[in-house]
Amino acid sequence: MTNGDWHIPRGLLERYLDGALDPVNVMSLEAHLVRCGRCRTAVPADEAWLAASWRGVSTEIARPRPSPAERALRRAGVPEHLTRLLVATPALSRAWAAAVAVALAFAVTAAHLSDEGFLVFLTLAPVLPTAGIALAYGQWADPAYETYAATPMAGAPLLLVRSVAVLLTAVALTTLAVPLLPATTAAWLLPALALSTGCLALATRVPLPLAATVLGGGWPVVVTAVGLATDDRVLPFRPAAQVLYGCVAALLALVLYIRRHRLDPAESR
Repeated sequence: MTNGDWHIPRGLLERYLDGALDPVNVMSLEAHLVRCGRCRTAVPADEAWLAASWRGVSTEIARPRPSPAERALRRAGVPEHLTRLLVATPALSRAWAAAVAVALAFAVTAAHLSDEGFLVFLTLAPVLPTAGIALAYGQWADPAYETYAATPMAGAPLLLVRSVAVLLTAVALTTLAVPLLPATTAAWLLPALALSTGCLALATRVPLPLAATVLGGGWPVVVTAVGLATDDRVLPFRPAAQVLYGCVAALLALVLYIRRHRLDPAESR
Protein backbone atom coordinates (compact mmCIF):
# COMPACT_ATOMS: atom_id res chain seq x y z
CA MET A 1 0.00 0.00 0.00
CA THR A 2 3.04 2.30 0.13
CA ASN A 3 3.74 2.04 -3.57
CA GLY A 4 2.85 5.34 -5.27
CA ASP A 5 1.51 3.48 -8.35
CA TRP A 6 -0.92 1.42 -6.30
CA HIS A 7 -4.48 2.54 -5.63
CA ILE A 8 -7.12 1.11 -3.31
CA PRO A 9 -9.32 -1.49 -5.05
CA ARG A 10 -13.01 -0.71 -4.92
CA GLY A 11 -13.83 -3.84 -2.90
CA LEU A 12 -11.23 -2.95 -0.27
CA LEU A 13 -12.47 0.63 -0.15
CA GLU A 14 -16.06 -0.56 0.40
CA ARG A 15 -14.94 -2.80 3.26
CA TYR A 16 -13.10 0.15 4.77
CA LEU A 17 -16.17 2.39 4.50
CA ASP A 18 -18.36 -0.35 6.01
CA GLY A 19 -15.97 -0.76 8.95
CA ALA A 20 -15.21 -4.36 8.05
CA LEU A 21 -11.39 -4.07 7.99
CA ASP A 22 -9.19 -5.07 10.89
CA PRO A 23 -7.27 -2.26 12.68
CA VAL A 24 -3.90 -3.07 11.07
CA ASN A 25 -5.28 -2.81 7.51
CA VAL A 26 -7.27 0.31 8.44
CA MET A 27 -4.09 2.10 9.59
CA SER A 28 -2.20 0.99 6.48
CA LEU A 29 -5.00 2.11 4.19
CA GLU A 30 -5.34 5.47 5.89
CA ALA A 31 -1.58 6.03 5.63
CA HIS A 32 -1.97 5.53 1.88
CA LEU A 33 -4.93 7.94 1.75
CA VAL A 34 -2.81 10.67 3.34
CA ARG A 35 -0.36 10.49 0.39
CA CYS A 36 -2.70 9.68 -2.49
CA GLY A 37 -5.07 12.40 -3.65
CA ARG A 38 -6.70 10.15 -6.24
CA CYS A 39 -7.78 7.62 -3.62
CA ARG A 40 -8.98 10.35 -1.28
CA THR A 41 -11.38 11.63 -3.93
CA ALA A 42 -12.94 8.14 -4.03
CA VAL A 43 -13.86 8.39 -0.35
CA PRO A 44 -17.30 10.02 -0.01
CA ALA A 45 -17.36 12.99 2.37
CA ASP A 46 -20.18 14.79 4.14
CA GLU A 47 -19.26 18.42 3.48
CA ALA A 48 -21.57 19.77 6.19
CA TRP A 49 -20.09 17.36 8.75
CA LEU A 50 -16.54 18.28 7.74
CA ALA A 51 -17.28 22.01 8.00
CA ALA A 52 -18.87 21.58 11.43
CA SER A 53 -15.94 19.44 12.59
CA TRP A 54 -13.37 22.02 11.48
CA ARG A 55 -15.33 24.77 13.17
CA GLY A 56 -15.30 22.77 16.38
CA VAL A 57 -11.55 22.17 16.10
CA SER A 58 -10.87 25.86 15.42
CA THR A 59 -13.05 26.95 18.34
CA GLU A 60 -11.33 24.55 20.72
CA ILE A 61 -7.87 25.69 19.63
CA ALA A 62 -8.76 29.39 19.80
CA ARG A 63 -10.44 29.11 23.20
CA PRO A 64 -7.97 29.89 26.01
CA ARG A 65 -7.38 27.26 28.67
CA PRO A 66 -9.39 28.18 31.79
CA SER A 67 -7.20 29.37 34.64
CA PRO A 68 -7.43 27.69 38.07
CA ALA A 69 -9.41 30.69 39.35
CA GLU A 70 -11.89 30.41 36.48
CA ARG A 71 -12.35 26.68 37.04
CA ALA A 72 -12.87 27.25 40.78
CA LEU A 73 -15.52 29.92 40.13
CA ARG A 74 -17.38 27.65 37.71
CA ARG A 75 -17.37 24.80 40.22
CA ALA A 76 -18.83 27.23 42.76
CA GLY A 77 -21.76 27.84 40.40
CA VAL A 78 -20.77 31.25 39.00
CA PRO A 79 -22.20 31.63 35.45
CA GLU A 80 -19.62 31.39 32.67
CA HIS A 81 -20.10 34.96 31.42
CA LEU A 82 -19.56 36.39 34.90
CA THR A 83 -16.54 34.16 35.42
CA ARG A 84 -14.97 35.50 32.24
CA LEU A 85 -15.61 39.08 33.34
CA LEU A 86 -13.94 38.48 36.70
CA VAL A 87 -10.83 36.72 35.40
CA ALA A 88 -10.35 38.65 32.15
CA THR A 89 -8.37 41.37 33.99
CA PRO A 90 -6.19 39.43 36.44
CA ALA A 91 -4.13 42.53 37.24
CA LEU A 92 -7.10 44.01 39.10
CA SER A 93 -7.95 40.90 41.12
CA ARG A 94 -4.31 40.13 41.93
CA ALA A 95 -3.71 43.69 43.10
CA TRP A 96 -6.55 43.69 45.61
CA ALA A 97 -6.00 40.12 46.74
CA ALA A 98 -2.39 41.10 47.43
CA ALA A 99 -3.51 44.25 49.28
CA VAL A 100 -5.79 42.28 51.61
CA ALA A 101 -3.09 39.64 52.10
CA VAL A 102 -0.59 42.33 53.11
CA ALA A 103 -3.12 43.82 55.54
CA LEU A 104 -3.69 40.42 57.12
CA ALA A 105 0.05 39.81 57.36
CA PHE A 106 0.32 43.15 59.13
CA ALA A 107 -2.50 42.10 61.47
CA VAL A 108 -0.78 38.83 62.38
CA THR A 109 2.46 40.67 63.13
CA ALA A 110 0.78 43.51 65.02
CA ALA A 111 -1.36 41.14 67.09
CA HIS A 112 1.75 39.46 68.43
CA LEU A 113 3.61 42.70 69.08
CA SER A 114 1.15 45.07 70.73
CA ASP A 115 -2.51 45.89 71.16
CA GLU A 116 -1.85 49.28 69.57
CA GLY A 117 -0.79 47.72 66.26
CA PHE A 118 -3.85 45.51 66.11
CA LEU A 119 -6.11 48.51 66.76
CA VAL A 120 -4.51 50.25 63.76
CA PHE A 121 -5.36 47.19 61.67
CA LEU A 122 -8.99 47.23 62.79
CA THR A 123 -9.16 50.90 61.85
CA LEU A 124 -7.56 50.65 58.40
CA ALA A 125 -8.69 47.21 57.21
CA PRO A 126 -12.33 48.21 56.51
CA VAL A 127 -11.07 50.82 54.05
CA LEU A 128 -9.35 48.23 51.81
CA PRO A 129 -12.49 46.83 50.13
CA THR A 130 -13.79 50.37 49.63
CA ALA A 131 -10.59 51.33 47.86
CA GLY A 132 -10.78 48.13 45.82
CA ILE A 133 -14.32 48.95 44.75
CA ALA A 134 -13.26 52.46 43.74
CA LEU A 135 -10.68 50.99 41.38
CA ALA A 136 -12.79 48.03 40.23
CA TYR A 137 -14.06 49.85 37.16
CA GLY A 138 -12.92 52.74 35.00
CA GLN A 139 -10.57 53.65 32.19
CA TRP A 140 -7.88 54.75 34.67
CA ALA A 141 -7.72 51.28 36.27
CA ASP A 142 -8.99 48.66 33.82
CA PRO A 143 -6.79 47.83 30.80
CA ALA A 144 -9.81 46.18 29.15
CA TYR A 145 -12.10 49.15 29.77
CA GLU A 146 -12.64 50.01 26.09
CA THR A 147 -13.57 46.40 25.34
CA TYR A 148 -16.15 46.24 28.13
CA ALA A 149 -17.53 49.71 27.41
CA ALA A 150 -19.26 48.41 24.29
CA THR A 151 -21.00 45.52 26.06
CA PRO A 152 -24.35 45.39 27.90
CA MET A 153 -22.43 44.70 31.15
CA ALA A 154 -20.63 48.05 31.01
CA GLY A 155 -21.10 50.59 33.78
CA ALA A 156 -23.04 49.78 36.93
CA PRO A 157 -23.59 46.02 36.30
CA LEU A 158 -19.88 45.28 35.92
CA LEU A 159 -19.03 47.57 38.82
CA LEU A 160 -21.44 45.69 41.10
CA VAL A 161 -20.09 42.30 40.00
CA ARG A 162 -16.52 43.35 40.70
CA SER A 163 -17.50 44.96 44.00
CA VAL A 164 -18.93 41.67 45.20
CA ALA A 165 -15.74 39.93 44.04
CA VAL A 166 -13.60 42.38 46.06
CA LEU A 167 -15.68 41.79 49.20
CA LEU A 168 -15.64 38.01 48.83
CA THR A 169 -11.89 38.02 48.28
CA ALA A 170 -11.39 40.01 51.49
CA VAL A 171 -13.67 37.70 53.47
CA ALA A 172 -12.07 34.53 52.07
CA LEU A 173 -8.52 35.64 52.86
CA THR A 174 -9.56 36.76 56.33
CA THR A 175 -11.17 33.39 56.97
CA LEU A 176 -7.92 31.64 56.04
CA ALA A 177 -6.01 33.84 58.48
CA VAL A 178 -8.42 33.38 61.41
CA PRO A 179 -6.37 30.62 63.13
CA LEU A 180 -3.41 33.01 63.37
CA LEU A 181 -5.34 36.03 64.63
CA PRO A 182 -7.12 37.07 67.83
CA ALA A 183 -10.81 36.37 68.20
CA THR A 184 -11.62 40.03 67.57
CA THR A 185 -10.18 39.96 64.04
CA ALA A 186 -13.63 39.62 62.51
CA ALA A 187 -14.55 42.99 64.02
CA TRP A 188 -13.41 44.67 60.78
CA LEU A 189 -15.81 42.73 58.51
CA LEU A 190 -19.11 44.49 59.32
CA PRO A 191 -17.53 47.96 59.18
CA ALA A 192 -16.02 46.97 55.82
CA LEU A 193 -19.42 45.81 54.58
CA ALA A 194 -21.07 49.03 55.76
CA LEU A 195 -18.37 51.18 54.16
CA SER A 196 -18.48 49.26 50.88
CA THR A 197 -22.27 49.37 50.68
CA GLY A 198 -22.22 53.04 51.66
CA CYS A 199 -19.67 53.75 48.95
CA LEU A 200 -21.92 52.23 46.28
CA ALA A 201 -25.04 53.90 47.69
CA LEU A 202 -23.34 57.30 47.77
CA ALA A 203 -22.17 56.68 44.20
CA THR A 204 -25.81 56.94 43.12
CA ARG A 205 -25.44 60.69 43.77
CA VAL A 206 -21.74 61.48 43.23
CA PRO A 207 -19.00 59.81 41.13
CA LEU A 208 -17.66 56.59 42.65
CA PRO A 209 -14.05 57.80 43.23
CA LEU A 210 -15.39 60.77 45.19
CA ALA A 211 -17.69 58.53 47.25
CA ALA A 212 -14.80 56.17 48.06
CA THR A 213 -12.53 59.07 49.00
CA VAL A 214 -15.10 60.62 51.35
CA LEU A 215 -15.95 57.39 53.15
CA GLY A 216 -12.47 55.86 53.07
CA GLY A 217 -10.90 59.03 54.43
CA GLY A 218 -13.69 59.79 56.88
CA TRP A 219 -13.77 56.36 58.57
CA PRO A 220 -10.36 56.60 60.35
CA VAL A 221 -11.17 60.15 61.39
CA VAL A 222 -14.50 59.10 62.93
CA VAL A 223 -12.98 56.07 64.69
CA THR A 224 -10.18 58.20 66.15
CA ALA A 225 -12.59 60.95 67.21
CA VAL A 226 -14.96 58.50 68.95
CA GLY A 227 -12.04 56.88 70.75
CA LEU A 228 -10.73 60.20 72.00
CA ALA A 229 -14.17 61.50 73.00
CA THR A 230 -15.11 58.40 75.00
CA ASP A 231 -11.62 57.45 76.16
CA ASP A 232 -12.35 53.98 74.76
CA ARG A 233 -10.52 53.40 71.50
CA VAL A 234 -12.06 49.96 71.07
CA LEU A 235 -15.63 51.27 71.32
CA PRO A 236 -16.16 51.41 67.51
CA PHE A 237 -15.49 47.66 67.37
CA ARG A 238 -17.51 46.41 70.33
CA PRO A 239 -20.63 44.21 69.87
CA ALA A 240 -23.12 47.10 70.07
CA ALA A 241 -21.24 48.93 67.32
CA GLN A 242 -21.18 45.75 65.21
CA VAL A 243 -24.98 45.53 65.41
CA LEU A 244 -25.17 49.14 64.28
CA TYR A 245 -22.88 48.44 61.30
CA GLY A 246 -25.01 45.48 60.29
CA CYS A 247 -28.22 47.54 60.39
CA VAL A 248 -26.58 50.39 58.47
CA ALA A 249 -25.27 47.99 55.82
CA ALA A 250 -28.74 46.48 55.35
CA LEU A 251 -30.33 49.93 55.05
CA LEU A 252 -27.71 51.12 52.58
CA ALA A 253 -28.12 47.94 50.54
CA LEU A 254 -31.83 48.76 50.24
CA VAL A 255 -30.99 52.31 49.14
CA LEU A 256 -28.53 50.95 46.59
CA TYR A 257 -31.12 48.54 45.21
CA ILE A 258 -33.72 51.28 44.85
CA ARG A 259 -31.28 53.70 43.21
CA ARG A 260 -29.15 51.14 41.32
CA HIS A 261 -29.99 52.69 37.94
CA ARG A 262 -28.38 55.95 39.08
CA LEU A 263 -25.09 54.34 40.05
CA ASP A 264 -22.27 56.50 38.68
CA PRO A 265 -18.96 54.69 37.98
CA ALA A 266 -17.55 58.08 36.86
CA GLU A 267 -17.37 57.11 33.20
CA SER A 268 -16.53 59.85 30.73
CA ARG A 269 -19.65 61.10 29.04
